[in-house]
Amino acid sequence: MKIFKDKQSLQKEIFKTKGISFVPTMGGLHKGHISLIKQSKKSKLKTLVSIFVNPKQFNKKSDFRSYPRNTKKDLKQLKKLKINYLYIPTIKDIYGFKPKERVFLDKFSKKLCGKFRRGHFEGVLNVINRFIEIIKPKYIFLGKKDYQQMYLIKKHIEKRKIKSKIIECKTIRENNGIACSSRNSKLNKDQMKIASNIYYYLYNLKKKIKKNYSLFDVNKIKKDLMDLGANKIDYIENYNIKHFKKIKKTDKKFNLFFAYYIKNIRLIDNI
Repeated sequence: MKIFKDKQSLQKEIFKTKGISFVPTMGGLHKGHISLIKQSKKSKLKTLVSIFVNPKQFNKKSDFRSYPRNTKKDLKQLKKLKINYLYIPTIKDIYGFKPKERVFLDKFSKKLCGKFRRGHFEGVLNVINRFIEIIKPKYIFLGKKDYQQMYLIKKHIEKRKIKSKIIECKTIRENNGIACSSRNSKLNKDQMKIASNIYYYLYNLKKKIKKNYSLFDVNKIKKDLMDLGANKIDYIENYNIKHFKKIKKTDKKFNLFFAYYIKNIRLIDNI
């Protein structure tokens, strides 16, 4: 595993290769990241993982500062996985140049998380656009847990006719059902139980909604989630995952999208 901390030396190395499979991360690696890396390795191209906690996608400085970081543990895991390259850039390395492509932000960025985290998706697309320019990856591996984010990155790539291809990877879950996330490390045992109960409640509810749409009663669902231990709910919405329109009747191809807080820890998922 070769480690790079500046784009010039990274580019000098990777531009000799036949193509790169790229797994962008903010560190705090978990089973979800490991699954993405294993998928990437199957592509037969060289795998490049980045660790960069992107300040521009955080609404609050305190959230950026408290984001779980454990570079020592991450390095250990990446060595075991035998990735080819690790890129740990500085803020200046990422934001110290003007990218050729302008970011395309689809109107769907105003929905779901975009409604509650102003500027978040602008920050995500900004950094991904820069990574694409630096690395020019053939494939980018992203998890479906952050479905809205993945959708917006795909739209940017399509609109700007970028040659990189997004590979969608399934959400990896903990044994108790909740989606793997770096933020889970902040949950204590009781909070993990609350998150698990919320996941199974919504998982079973989706099955029922598939048969009877009238069961999608947002106010009742929010009340039930609060009763289960959520402290605040940003949203609980349903969308057809093909064209991202809200469903208004029984529809087999929909996902429930939700974001809620346990104390001050924000969790998102879709099922």
